[in-house]
Amino acid sequence: MTKPLPLLTIQGRGITRTLNSRVLQSPLAGVSDQIFRQLVRRWAPEALLFTEMVSASGLKRGHGDYKVEELSEEPGPIGVQLFDHHPEAMVEAALRAEACGAFLIDINMGCPVKKITKKGGGSGLLSEPELAERIVSQVANAVQIPVTVKTRLSCHEGGGIDPVNFALRLQNAGAQLLTLHGRTKAQGFSGHANWVAISQVKNALKIPVIANGDVGNAKDAFKCLDITRADGVMIGRASLGAPWVVGQIDSALQGKEAIRTPNPKERVGLALEQLEGLLESKGDHGLLIARKHLSWTCKGFPGANNLRYSLVRAQTPLEAKTLLKEQLTILS
Repeated sequence: MTKPLPLLTIQGRGITRTLNSRVLQSPLAGVSDQIFRQLVRRWAPEALLFTEMVSASGLKRGHGDYKVEELSEEPGPIGVQLFDHHPEAMVEAALRAEACGAFLIDINMGCPVKKITKKGGGSGLLSEPELAERIVSQVANAVQIPVTVKTRLSCHEGGGIDPVNFALRLQNAGAQLLTLHGRTKAQGFSGHANWVAISQVKNALKIPVIANGDVGNAKDAFKCLDITRADGVMIGRASLGAPWVVGQIDSALQGKEAIRTPNPKERVGLALEQLEGLLESKGDHGLLIARKHLSWTCKGFPGANNLRYSLVRAQTPLEAKTLLKEQLTILS
């Protein structure tokens, strides 16, 4: 039996937060909305989950309000991840998120998507360490809850700021936890995560470090933690179409009974549930949001390819729901 990992505490300026799980669900743009989080929470009731990335400047203009305002409706710890390159806007957004019940504020310095980085947000801040420091310092001094940062190793392999020095600057500025994706900005999501580099950052910091990148199951998690000596792992793309993965890894790390992977009928049932939730929340637009989730979830059984082909081409919510209900009958 695996010895459970101890609790993890994060000290904010005025409030200490305790994590009962060392497995975190990554904030995923266009994915980790409230409906998705509810599914993840089913298998991982105590894991720290996150909103989708929220633009601080956009929030000020009235865009993405629901991402923070809906927090009070959900159980369990939920962090709000903000991105921007304007410190004042980040402070204002952080205060608003705190007032809405955010468990903590996470500052995104890792997103490699060009539409984010070209405006100086996400991993664009890797090239501006002084600005990155200033953002962390001002946000950490404004809110009572902990402020954390999610970032990457560097801008590109062999160049840009040294990840240890950059991490130390964030720690000194007031970050209370660092999640480090073991790839560079230039890599995006290609190649392999450098867990050894994460270990070097972990050895240099006093604050907790969460390892991110290439952790898809419990075996990966144990190996990653053994190499990095990190305080936990963050799960990203492995949870696409598999909201049970966070719970499976958490259960393994805590030495609890293994959580089985849902069978094909149960997965199709989850896809239908997610579709219906998105339709209720977003109206007919929910079908467009659901298409990627349906493709990720409906795999691993005879006829799955044809089902996915039909689902992504369904023109109405009724058509998509009918396809899923017919598949449930076939799998019964």
